[in-house]
Amino acid sequence: MLLKIGLLGGGSWGTTVASLISRNCPTTIWARDEATVRDINKHHRNEKYLPGLTLHQDLKASHSLQETLKNADVVVVGIPSQNCRSVMEEAKSFIRPWVPIVSLTKGLEQGTKMRMTEIIESIYPQHPVGVLTGPNLAKEVLQGQAAAAVIAMVDTNISNALQQVFRTGLFRVYTNDDVIGCELAGALKNVIAIAVGMGDGAGAGDNTRSAVITRGLAELTRLGIAMGGKPATFAGLAGMGDLIATCISPLSRNRYVGVQLGKGRTIQDIIAEMSMVAEGVKTCGVVAELANLYNIEMPITQEVNKVINEAVTARVAFRGLLSTKTGSEADPG
Repeated sequence: MLLKIGLLGGGSWGTTVASLISRNCPTTIWARDEATVRDINKHHRNEKYLPGLTLHQDLKASHSLQETLKNADVVVVGIPSQNCRSVMEEAKSFIRPWVPIVSLTKGLEQGTKMRMTEIIESIYPQHPVGVLTGPNLAKEVLQGQAAAAVIAMVDTNISNALQQVFRTGLFRVYTNDDVIGCELAGALKNVIAIAVGMGDGAGAGDNTRSAVITRGLAELTRLGIAMGGKPATFAGLAGMGDLIATCISPLSRNRYVGVQLGKGRTIQDIIAEMSMVAEGVKTCGVVAELANLYNIEMPITQEVNKVINEAVTARVAFRGLLSTKTGSEADPG
C-alpha cells in the first residue's frame, strides 16, 4: 500500500521535497498563498520560489490544511522556524494519531531556543518525530543533480520505512538515529555560512573562507555535542556536508546575506528585498544565547550576532575575529 504524504510549506525546499516524493507516493502540498497553489496545480511550477523549474506532474497542492492532512500517513513540515509552532497548532485537529512527522526546517525558535522537533513533540506527544537534512540546495535537487540527505529518527524501523519515501533516483537518503545532532547541525551551519559570506563580500580570499568553515565546524560541533548530539554526526552529511554546501554555493540564502553584509549593506535592507527566509538571521541570536548557556566559546557566531543584532559592521566583526587569541587547535576558540 502506498503511503499518502501531506507536506506543509510551499517554499523552495518544501516544494522540491514534495515534487521528489510525489514520484513514490501520492503527495499533497499545503501553501498559504493561493497563487502558489494554482501555479502548482495548473502549471506544475512554483514560479515564486523556483522560477523556470518543472515539478512532478502528480504533485497536488491545496490551501486547506484539512484537505492536505486528513488522509496523510506521513506529515512533512517545511515551515520557517518562527512560524512552525503556529502552523502545527493550527493543523492539530487534522493529523491522525500516531502519524510520523518529519521536519525539513533548519532553524531554532526565538525565545524558547527549541529545535523544530521539540516544538512538534510538545504539540504532538504521541507521534514519532524526525528530521530530513543534509547538503541539499533546492534548485540543484529539483534539476536532478546527484545529492544525499539524512533521515533521522529515534526509531530505526520508522526511519528505514521513510527512507523509501524520500529516496528517488540520484537523491540518496541515509538513516541516522541522532535526531538532536542532525537537527542542530542544520540550524547552526546557517550562522557560519553568513560569516563566510561576510568574508567573501569584503573581498577575503580562499584561505580565509577555508579557515572560517573549518573553525565554524569546530564551533557548531562543540555546542552540538554539549546539547546531546553525537560527535560523528557533525563530520557527516548533516554536519560538514551541509556546512560546505551552504558556505560555498551562490544558491545559499545565508551566504548571500553574508556577502551583502560584507559589502556594507544593512541587514534590514537585505531582508526587505528577499522573498525567501534566510534562517541564520533569526537563528544567530539564539545560538549566541545557547553558547552562553552551555559555556561554549563560539567567536564566529558571536561576531555574526553582533552584525545582525547589534549593528556592528562586517569589517569590524572580522577585525574582532582576527584579534581572538589562538592556542592549540584542539582547544575552544
